[in-house]
Amino acid sequence: MYDIIIRDGKLFDGSGNPWTKLDIGIKDGKIKKIAKLHNESAHTEINAEGMAVVPGFIDTHVHSDLLCTKPEIHKIKVLQGVTTELFGQDGISVAPVSEETKPLWKKQLEGLDGKIDSWDWNTIDEYLDFLQNQSLLGNVTYLVPHGAVRTLVMGFEGRESTKAEMQEMRKLVEEGMREGAYGVSSGLIYPPNLYSNKEELIEICKGAAKYNGCFVVHVRNESTKILEALDEVIDVARQSGVRLHVSHFKVMGIKNRKKYHEALEKMEKARKEGIEVTLDQYPYTAGSTVFHSILPPWTHAGGPEKMLERLKNSELREKIKEDFDKNEDYENHVLNCGWDGLVIASTENNREVEGKSVAEIAQMWNTTPEEAALDLLIQEEGNVTMTLHWGLEEDIVKPMKSEMHIVGSDGIFGGKPHPRLYGTFPRILGRYVREQSVISLSKAIQSMTSNPAQLLRLNDRGFLKENYCADIVVFDPDTVIDKATFEDPLREPEGIHHVIVNGKVTVQDGELTGGFGGQVLRY
Repeated sequence: MYDIIIRDGKLFDGSGNPWTKLDIGIKDGKIKKIAKLHNESAHTEINAEGMAVVPGFIDTHVHSDLLCTKPEIHKIKVLQGVTTELFGQDGISVAPVSEETKPLWKKQLEGLDGKIDSWDWNTIDEYLDFLQNQSLLGNVTYLVPHGAVRTLVMGFEGRESTKAEMQEMRKLVEEGMREGAYGVSSGLIYPPNLYSNKEELIEICKGAAKYNGCFVVHVRNESTKILEALDEVIDVARQSGVRLHVSHFKVMGIKNRKKYHEALEKMEKARKEGIEVTLDQYPYTAGSTVFHSILPPWTHAGGPEKMLERLKNSELREKIKEDFDKNEDYENHVLNCGWDGLVIASTENNREVEGKSVAEIAQMWNTTPEEAALDLLIQEEGNVTMTLHWGLEEDIVKPMKSEMHIVGSDGIFGGKPHPRLYGTFPRILGRYVREQSVISLSKAIQSMTSNPAQLLRLNDRGFLKENYCADIVVFDPDTVIDKATFEDPLREPEGIHHVIVNGKVTVQDGELTGGFGGQVLRY
């Protein structure tokens, strides 16, 4: 007697192979048998006739680090078929910390994770223990955040680190790896990561490579200097021995779109050299991040409070405006997207501006876009997120066809979020597989399952195989589609019928069952 049998579905095993028609028997959280199970029975039977039966989706770029403990908010991930997420992204997350660095990070993180009510851990081990004691809808994996270890060593100082400081950071990365992290992350446009040089990145990555971890990175520039930014992180991988994963790959700005092909070629060339490089991508021509990332790097030195002090200084405000207008030495979102292309996603005190571009807010407030942007940051104490419109659909399909491709949502909760939070995985399956035939269904499923499992070295997930963990999605390939839009981003997708996490039915007929099958996975 099995716990669950899934019958008569089209099984896509995650390898990229075409479907085969077999049943799946599940017991004690594992896939026990894949065969025709005509004479077998189970406590729960799922009729998957006409459906695709696939491994659970693994989202390699999320911001659920605290909101995973709030199922009423976090449920949208499992409703899309996501059964495992990778936390600790962009070098900015909640562990490791100290009592001295917590106040700095509390201010920095509230724009991404909302209000942090209690913070009873310091180490990664303690944080993962905290999560293990929560009711989780899906599985959790974690990366050591570069920024967190940097602040433990040198605070939010806006300078390059010394050799001794680099070595201390490496030790902290190694400690995090021993506590269960899958690698190290950095976001090289975010403070304090943006003050690091290549030597610092090599050193911290040696700490991850020692334990066969990966380096997941938001590169230093995704627009005018994307090629140079890729050269930097590829050389980091070359010199440290770490495997490299490029987060939310894109080329921002219409004027830079010709660099898509060159950027992909550069990563493919690195693979031919023997450097393991992969990328993830969300299927939209707009991004989303914290609004203070529009500011030039010098404004962030010393942490959030120092940043706000500078924004209130009239002389420094003029300097910031000059940078907005012409400085291409940093990832200048204003130059790449224009004030019309920067749309506020979430705020705490100015909800009326959510969904409005900075240009529109300037008109509402009877001021210039520059002044409106700086005033909004001050009023919200920096805790604002935005959507950035930067590209064309004909360009974003190019990475989808690459063997390096992994699907990652980069979903950010709160306010009027980017629709990728609610729609990334169904959008690939509906729009880019069924409607546009950009890639095959088998290839899309591989990009969501076995490819990310290989990146993370998950030995019992990412495939439909006997004795693998029973993380399984059943969806209708003829109807699956995203419904979230930029105007109405909180609409749930259609066509995802059943989701099983570690052998527990978590979604049945498109609705949550109330079951919590998620686990904390340690490397």
